[in-house]
Amino acid sequence: MSNYANPLLVQWVGEWLEEARSRNSKGVQVYKKAYESLKANPIQFSHPSEAKQLTGFGDKLCARLTAKMEKFCQENNLPQSKRVSRSSQNKRDITASSDVPEENESEMRESQPKKTRKSKTYIPQYRSGGYGLILALATLCKDPPAYMTKQEAISLAQPHCDSSYTAPCDPTKLYTAWNSMKILTDKNLVHEKKGGTRKYSLTSTGWDCARSIQNYIDPTQIPENSMVLTSGKSTVENHAQGSGLTSKPTMESLKINQIPDFIPIGKETNSASDLPNFTPIILEPGSFSIEMVLDTREVRTIRDRDYVEKELINRGIKPLKRVMALGDVTWVAKIHDPTRLSNQSIEGGEIILDYIVERKRLDDLIASIKDKRFHEQKFRLGRSGVKNVIYLIEEISMSTEIYQKMDEAVQSIIAGMQAVNGFFVKITQKIDETIEYLASLSKALTEKYAKSLLHVIPTTVLTATNYLPLLAQKSKEEPGTEYHISYPAFSCLMSKSETLVLRDLFLKMLMCTKGVTGEKALEIQKRWKTPFELARAYRNIEMENISSEEIKKKQLQLISKNTNHLVGRKKIGQSLSATIYEIWGKS
Repeated sequence: MSNYANPLLVQWVGEWLEEARSRNSKGVQVYKKAYESLKANPIQFSHPSEAKQLTGFGDKLCARLTAKMEKFCQENNLPQSKRVSRSSQNKRDITASSDVPEENESEMRESQPKKTRKSKTYIPQYRSGGYGLILALATLCKDPPAYMTKQEAISLAQPHCDSSYTAPCDPTKLYTAWNSMKILTDKNLVHEKKGGTRKYSLTSTGWDCARSIQNYIDPTQIPENSMVLTSGKSTVENHAQGSGLTSKPTMESLKINQIPDFIPIGKETNSASDLPNFTPIILEPGSFSIEMVLDTREVRTIRDRDYVEKELINRGIKPLKRVMALGDVTWVAKIHDPTRLSNQSIEGGEIILDYIVERKRLDDLIASIKDKRFHEQKFRLGRSGVKNVIYLIEEISMSTEIYQKMDEAVQSIIAGMQAVNGFFVKITQKIDETIEYLASLSKALTEKYAKSLLHVIPTTVLTATNYLPLLAQKSKEEPGTEYHISYPAFSCLMSKSETLVLRDLFLKMLMCTKGVTGEKALEIQKRWKTPFELARAYRNIEMENISSEEIKKKQLQLISKNTNHLVGRKKIGQSLSATIYEIWGKS
């Protein structure tokens, strides 16, 4: 603790964090944010109330720290720390700087001549946003002055800048390196030509700045009156031709992104006798390698799409990029001899393993809870047949007020996924920690399957209806054996649209009703297989020889009475039953 600027405060907040964890309190996240920010703080506080300037600290937590400090001082016979106000601090600063007598001070002022400040040319910091833009605009002609568009400037400036001109460094912020252009125009280094497409050019002051930068880099490369390249075409044109920005997607990339459709729907399976008999294909250790599959939509930000892939490569993991029908990351066993599977009625050369990761940023998770997308996504993950579902939540900086409003809902969701769905929930602080976790997990899976046999189900016996019952039956018969299917078959089965049978569509429609969870929708669908059967049940009540009031009452209670044996999360009350009638039964 002595390594921190405020070791006592760090110790106390750490104790409260552990206490909250032991009680499974909803304040764990609040204490965690406060604890992390307090550890990272390099400033020593004279009073606990000064901690309010840190992330995660409010009036309540500061008051608790103050009370703890007062008690500590009393028990150890130490002087109480005093709260320092800003006004008194400023007063002391002024007093300390005015120790010279007034008479001598006035004489000194009169004897000292006033110095005229010489304005210095603004020079942007090395490899900053402004630095790159100055070098980009310096490739234009000075006489006559030429202009450059925003996209042209960005393409030339990016190699000279460490930050992105299109994507924020922090996904929660809106500022990019392009915001430096406003500083350059305010400093009169760049002239902005408005009207239609905005264009930019260096002013005379900007040319002085560019010359200073270029002299610092390599003095021999600066012409006297221009900075244009010797090529006949402009730098911008050469860059555009060499960048390949207009290239169209190849047929190979389009094929990778297509989700196959070859698994039939099949007949309903009501018992184990309806399931097919098959001989599994055995893949020996060494006949395959373990590869990570990364969804092409798994990006850091919309404009920084390759960050995750690049960082994984830096850690020794080269992911395969695909459009995934479910999840964001998974792993496959890539067969060294792909013809071996094709000869045994299995398409492709990849077998999906029993691990899948769904990554959610905290703000996206909260949004999906609000608009009910979360329940549908969780339902699909639970019905994927994958035993090890990892739900990865990536925390980001959010206002304490917004987070505290949804804190209870988030904690409830996490507990439900762990206890009810059997998911493994992993929480990371930032995207770099997420990437580090995925890289470590990938290496661990490579070691795990290096000495394992893979049992593969032939694709010819699979249908959309027998897939889950078949896995359940094999798990019951052979508890210690994992059964796998090919990656193309899995993508086809998990596709939201390609193999969406009426049963699944009915479940999705039911879950659009507020209050109908995946568990409740399944129970309704067990009793009424299709929307037609449910609507017919409501119509049959109308045909009964009873009064209109009794008809209405029976229709309102149809769902709740037919499922009154259910308990817990599956139970459907009369209020929800009436809501379902208003949607499905009211003519």
